[in-house]
Amino acid sequence: MNTRDLLIEIGTEELPPKALKKLSTAFTQGIEEGLKQAELKFEAIKGYAAPRRLAVLITGLQEGQPDKAIERRGPALTAAFDDDGNPTKAAQGFASSCGVSVNDLEKLETDKGAWLAYTLQQEGQTTVELVPGIVTQSLHKLPIPKRMRWGDLEAEFVRPVHWAVLLFGDEVIEADILSVASGRETRGHRFHHPDTIYIGTPSDYEELLYTHGKVIADFERRRHAIHGMVEEAAAKSGGKAVIDPALLDEVTAMVEWPNAVLGNFEKHFLEVPHEALISTMKANQKYFHLVDGNGNLLPHFITISNVESKDPDRVREGNERVVRPRLADAEFFWNQDRKHSLLEHVEKLKTVVFQKQLGTLYDKTTRVREIAEVIAHSLGSNIEHARQAATLSRCDLMSEMVYEFPELQGIMGRYYAENDQEPGDIPQALDEMYMPRHAGDELPATATGQALALAERIDTLVGIFGIGQPPSGSKDPFALRRAALGVVRIIIERELDLDLRDLIDVSVEEMGDRLKEKDVAEQVFDFIMERTRAYYQDQGIAHGTFDAVLELKPGKPLDFHQRLQAVSEFRKLAEAESLAAANKRISNIIRKAEVTIPESVDAGLLKEPQEQALADKLEMIRKQVEPLFAERNYAESLKVLAGLRETVDDFFDHVMVMAEDNALRDNRLALLSGLRNLFLQVADVSRLQ
Repeated sequence: MNTRDLLIEIGTEELPPKALKKLSTAFTQGIEEGLKQAELKFEAIKGYAAPRRLAVLITGLQEGQPDKAIERRGPALTAAFDDDGNPTKAAQGFASSCGVSVNDLEKLETDKGAWLAYTLQQEGQTTVELVPGIVTQSLHKLPIPKRMRWGDLEAEFVRPVHWAVLLFGDEVIEADILSVASGRETRGHRFHHPDTIYIGTPSDYEELLYTHGKVIADFERRRHAIHGMVEEAAAKSGGKAVIDPALLDEVTAMVEWPNAVLGNFEKHFLEVPHEALISTMKANQKYFHLVDGNGNLLPHFITISNVESKDPDRVREGNERVVRPRLADAEFFWNQDRKHSLLEHVEKLKTVVFQKQLGTLYDKTTRVREIAEVIAHSLGSNIEHARQAATLSRCDLMSEMVYEFPELQGIMGRYYAENDQEPGDIPQALDEMYMPRHAGDELPATATGQALALAERIDTLVGIFGIGQPPSGSKDPFALRRAALGVVRIIIERELDLDLRDLIDVSVEEMGDRLKEKDVAEQVFDFIMERTRAYYQDQGIAHGTFDAVLELKPGKPLDFHQRLQAVSEFRKLAEAESLAAANKRISNIIRKAEVTIPESVDAGLLKEPQEQALADKLEMIRKQVEPLFAERNYAESLKVLAGLRETVDDFFDHVMVMAEDNALRDNRLALLSGLRNLFLQVADVSRLQ
């Protein structure tokens, strides 16, 4: 079948920058899925995205669907004809539905019987007929939270649509796309080339826009160009640009013809905490900031202009003029906030509600302080520092700086605590309370920061579960999944020997009668363990390995981690599979026995040499592993237990556990129970099967 290239372009007003990449990916995937569902084969597909356009180029697309035979099965032969061989009403009805006579029907014979059948030859539709529906369906499925209408048109989209291109080879596919008639003309840069551009063939699209329209239509090509421009401009200033990938994506989605402009600001602004300056430059102005070789902020910025100006200095001056009031605001907030200590803001926390059923920020601060004290005591760190850090932990929320820049919570707390000359690790802890802020983020380094971060998250988890609002599906308004993962990461990666159950119980007690749900402690513990599963799954730990340790439900995440590492190493041993199977067999035998198993083995009832050998081996190994268990040296203890394999296999090969003599049976069950209990000191290895 012949093939042609297909170009689809939707021209719009400027699309939302933060959504552009997602919209482009979804549109391209929608077109691809539509073509596959229509059974239209193609060679390749590529999406394009710029501020005023979403486009897809499909190369080597078939001109139509292949014809195909559709087999319809009718009534069974026994029901299709009467005793005289005449067609029944069932046969006649089936033939009529196929548009043929009974004589034109076929007989279909299978292993399960024979039926009347008819094969219909269905002619495939042309690509020209199918494409408009595929495009419309893909546009309808785009992830647009709220669609808008414009003028008196019925069409709804994320932004008003001004043109549409549907070009198949050199043929325009005529269709109405979002109330716009399709054609073959695109438009260039809004300022450099606002006129229409005639597209001869789809393959001309990208280069035509680039050379004539002053538009880089390929998102990744434009992103790469901007990255290079920013680095080049930074090098000229003697600094290094800090290129945030999210900001780079956003800027890429805002310009069609990028040009880097290096700007400057007054050095006295550098007296303001750099995070505040960076935040306003990034969030409000979409500027890239520069640092020196030591990572210190420089009084320069780089902006990406959407025009190739004949007078770049005017563009630079305009940006410098715009950013100056922003930086002045940050300077003003910094100076005003330092007129009051953090401690002076504590009473104000009583006026801000954290959650209606859980009280104010002051109530939460009080609870967090008590939990942090318990954690600090367990860690052997400074309890007074933990209490003071908890007391101050949310006071920066009352500052003018954080009110204006909420993303600076904690960071500004650190600066203000340093300004107040709070002792030791208290200032750093105020920042560390929010760590990790996102996946892969750094963890609290100070003991006070660790206590505060854990207390904050545990209080939130217990509180929200306690009022019956756990995460549901994709909805997690209080970020409980992130909080749980943060607890897991801090305890395990910072190697903190803390009992999670104990901390949850403390939090439950601090909540008092605010909790309305039952079994809150168990719910929260189970929820955290499920996040622990996801944490280890990302590290490639097998489900069976995780379940083997989870079966024991150890309360200390660090202890859980040590057991998990030991079981992972145990699985690599040659003896592991056999011993796991033996433990599973023992577990099944004990479960089905329905008798009271003696606590110890009676040596006088060991009749068979193989059970005597197992008893002796168990006693010898028990003496070896008990000190290892006490030291939590689980890896070494499992290596020692692996030495039981040959003796265990020999036992099962020669000894009947469920003997008719009840005394012998119970003694053998006690022997196996002792064996299983040794393994259960580490994990339930039967779950490895």
